[in-house]
Amino acid sequence: MFNCEDVERSIRKKFSKTIWGRFTAALLEYELLEEGDKVAVCISGGKDSMLMAKLFQELKRHNKYEFSVEYIVMDPGYNKENREKIEQNAKALNVPIHIFETDIFSSVFNVEKNPCYLCARMRRGNLYKRAKSLGCNKIALGHHFDDVIETILMGMLYGGQVQTMMPKLHSTNFEGMELIRPMYLIREKDIVRWCDYNNLSFIRCACKFTEQIETEDKENTSKRKEIKALIQELKKTNPQVESNIFRSVENVNIDTVVSYKQSGVVHNFLETYSKDKGSSN
Repeated sequence: MFNCEDVERSIRKKFSKTIWGRFTAALLEYELLEEGDKVAVCISGGKDSMLMAKLFQELKRHNKYEFSVEYIVMDPGYNKENREKIEQNAKALNVPIHIFETDIFSSVFNVEKNPCYLCARMRRGNLYKRAKSLGCNKIALGHHFDDVIETILMGMLYGGQVQTMMPKLHSTNFEGMELIRPMYLIREKDIVRWCDYNNLSFIRCACKFTEQIETEDKENTSKRKEIKALIQELKKTNPQVESNIFRSVENVNIDTVVSYKQSGVVHNFLETYSKDKGSSN
């Protein structure tokens, strides 16, 4: 069994550059926290969100930001084992969680088209609602660097669009609420190393739909797993491929884009194209 003090010390010492440093870098670079914020740290029970909870506790310990935190866990219909695992980990890690229940898993189980998308929307809506009832103005989700680059490629290869997972967003349905992603710059491999180093074990995605897929389809050809495999294959010949994918959405040259969408309005290069300027190619 792990020791909570050792886990916390590892964040400050062994993983100070790869985890703690990148956490604080994201807070500063993307201006994720402001004076007086009250943040709902959303914990699913997996490795990413539990690490995020510990990082927020560490941040409060340093007292560099005047903000407050609520650690919330939404139970969308976990089985008994997973629910107990979350509660046990939270207690052992000294994370004071507030659990609330929904029936989301049951609601989407028989949905044939895009059940995961519907589940994600319903979960986020419930998190916003609970966070706002607690007086929070922000919810924090545990998406990391690898989630970001995988989303970029998924949008291009399967959605036919260039988009990314933003470090923060204004809620369109809950006035005054924001979503922030403070793990934005942290690599998944470093999260795994942190878990292994401290002998930590967390739940995975625990919905009934996922459990059924993993039981019936041993190969599990989910699109995100395909993208993970593709990135690993590309790394064999281009070690910088991950950082290049990430930077690609920071270095968009609008002059070379045929069309783009901004605030729901589609713009085309012909709007500013002038035939008498000549070609630059």
